[in-house]
Amino acid sequence: MSSELLVDLSEDPAPAQLGQLKLATLEDQQFPADESTLSKSETDISQRFDASSPHLPWDHPFYDIARHQIIEVAGDDNFGRKVIVFNACRMPPQHQLDHHRLLMYLKGTLDQYVESDYTLIYFHHGLTSENKPSLSWLRDAYREFDRKYKKNIKALYIVHPTMFIKTLLILFKPIISFKFGRKINYVSYLSELDDVVKCEQLIIPVRVKEYDNKLRASLKSPSQLPLSPPRSPPLPNQVFGVSLELLRKMSTDGEPVPVVMRDTISFLTEQGLEIEGIFRRSANVTLVKDVQLRYNSGAAVNFQEMEDVHLAAVILKTFLRELPEPLLTYQLYNDIVNFTSVPTESQVTVMKTLVESLPEENYASLRYLIKFLAQVSANSDVNKMTNSNLAVVFGPNLLWGRDNGMSLSAIGPINNFTKSLLDQQHLVFT
Repeated sequence: MSSELLVDLSEDPAPAQLGQLKLATLEDQQFPADESTLSKSETDISQRFDASSPHLPWDHPFYDIARHQIIEVAGDDNFGRKVIVFNACRMPPQHQLDHHRLLMYLKGTLDQYVESDYTLIYFHHGLTSENKPSLSWLRDAYREFDRKYKKNIKALYIVHPTMFIKTLLILFKPIISFKFGRKINYVSYLSELDDVVKCEQLIIPVRVKEYDNKLRASLKSPSQLPLSPPRSPPLPNQVFGVSLELLRKMSTDGEPVPVVMRDTISFLTEQGLEIEGIFRRSANVTLVKDVQLRYNSGAAVNFQEMEDVHLAAVILKTFLRELPEPLLTYQLYNDIVNFTSVPTESQVTVMKTLVESLPEENYASLRYLIKFLAQVSANSDVNKMTNSNLAVVFGPNLLWGRDNGMSLSAIGPINNFTKSLLDQQHLVFT
């Protein structure tokens, strides 16, 4: 459904242009004949979308699209939902990009996440008359994105909207469902995204940052600027955002597995193994923040009293995502991203060598987590969470690059490594 918003989103039009737009509803537009719609072969390519291919080599079916980095995955937002980013400024001129294939690539990307709650962030700046898609692309997008894609998108954030895009949404109101309309949010400045997702985990294009600075500088008074809330200094009992090494030193029992992981996994082992879609749903953001505050203040947290399986699942993912260094560490990043090139017969040995090179607290925490996820997967007939599904959920929370972002060229190999780890955990963790 997000594609409905990417049709003609250039700079604000003149009043005369707006008047003409009001006379041309979607039904009035003269679309090309059916031959211009997506062919069966293109649909087949979408069905064969393989995000696990390492770095999307030149012979990958979607290399020509992926190399522009228009679409990226940025881990989870503050509510535990997967974040998909669409960068309009990275779209090349129309004659250099096959928009039908872009649609298939977007669809193939979303196919990996639509069974879970997800968030879409659209950076509008940089879409001009030279690189904007056509109205026929809008028609194809509207046909291709069915209820499967619209159901679990929880929010669409349009960053740096112009008056033109707002006008278009008004004009398209008849074809946008009421439910989806309520999910659309306008974001005027990057700092406003802090309530949704940590901006440092997004790979925001330089052009977008420069435009944001220009907008802020154009305001008459500093008091008009929306400011991000000041970061609080670490609390004496801080748990979230603290290294595993420090958490172990602060622990009264010297346990290498952090208390948050022990609490959540213990509760989920008792109450969550047969919950369908476990780890795919988001949780109430107020409750998430409240639980984080309780942990950071040194208070005990009893998930049995809250009786919310999805809350515990989100807290576990949030804890992993907020570690200052990923559980699998930056040191192993290149080895893991290139793991798909390891011969099948050597993969267990390589995985075992890699994880055993981790610091003790990282190894113990990873082993604790993977053993639990193996229990979740063992109940996949009920909870629908296979090793593949769990890898998609946990891969981006176990490893990310030093720049905090996650391009599609890296997320596939990371998820592939996570799945292999789950498949062979009984051999890797002896």
